[in-house]
Order: sequence, then C-alpha cells, then structure tokens
Amino acid sequence: MDTSSAVRITKLRSLIRDVQDYPKPGIVFKDITPLLRDAAGLSLAVEYLTQPFRHLHIQAVVGAESRGFIFAVAVARNLSAGFVPVRKPGHLPYKTRAEEYALEYGTDRLEIHNDALRPGDKVLMVDDLLATGGTMAACCRLVRSLGADIVGIAVLIELTHLHGRNLLGDYPVHSILRYGAGE
Repeated sequence: MDTSSAVRITKLRSLIRDVQDYPKPGIVFKDITPLLRDAAGLSLAVEYLTQPFRHLHIQAVVGAESRGFIFAVAVARNLSAGFVPVRKPGHLPYKTRAEEYALEYGTDRLEIHNDALRPGDKVLMVDDLLATGGTMAACCRLVRSLGADIVGIAVLIELTHLHGRNLLGDYPVHSILRYGAGE
C-alpha cells in the first residue's frame, strides 16, 4: 500500500467510533455514523469498495438490511449496476424466498424477491460489516438459489478475529478496514 493510500485508510479509521458495551455488555460496536456524516470519508469508502470490481461488468449489487443498503446502493451507482435488497421477513412486498441462519443465541431469517436476479447475473455482495459471517453467508445462499453468480464480497469493516470469511467459501472478500480482537 502506498503512502497516500495508507493516509486515506487512517482517515477512514478515524471516522469509525467505538461504542463500548453496545448492543450488550462486552461488545465494542463499530459505529459508522461519523463516517457517513463526513462527505469525503463516505466518498472515499464507497470508492474503495468499488475499485476492485470496476472491470467485472457487475449487473447487480446485493445489500443486506439495513446498513448494507447505504453502501450497496452507492457502489451499484458507481458500477452502473442495479441494486437488490435482502431484508428481514415481511418487508418485501412481492413473492420471496427465505434463508435461515444462526445467531449467537437462536436464528434469524432473510428474504429476497423471487425475481430479483436472473440465472447467470454477475453479482457483487456489499455490506458494512463482516463479523461471524452468518448474515453474508445467508445472503450468498439466497443469491445462488436464484442462479446468479457471485463475483465478490465487499465490506467496509471486517472483524478478523471472528473468522467470518470461513463461512464464505471461495468467494473473494474485499474489506477496507480490518480490526482484530481488542481493536
């Protein structure tokens, strides 16, 4: 990484706020709202999420509810691609298919419209955070169930100590900011 890129990454890191004990004791939440408020930081983050995929002729960018929408729509615009939302149950108005995934305590479900993607569509998956990988893995299963081809996964923040990449198979994962345990 060249010096100017390192400076930019440092700038982005400075815009991520740590919130102790949220949403429960012992968790350090990576709050992206200061980055979203900063015009230059937001623009830089979106550009870094977009760059590795410009040459791949992406047809759709898939984002998971809700913070994933923010980045996925902006990346889709940069790639001249469409945007496809993945949402919690009951929030999409048309026929859907669902995927259940494990949480620390229990399970959750995500849904996508049955006609959101066509077989062979080149798809980029985008989210704000990759932690344990459960949400992204469920999103990938939904996309694959529609016959689309996932060409990559792009996330703003990766919590490396939680090994979320392990659930994502061979999909290339591009993360901008990486944090280990205690960071």
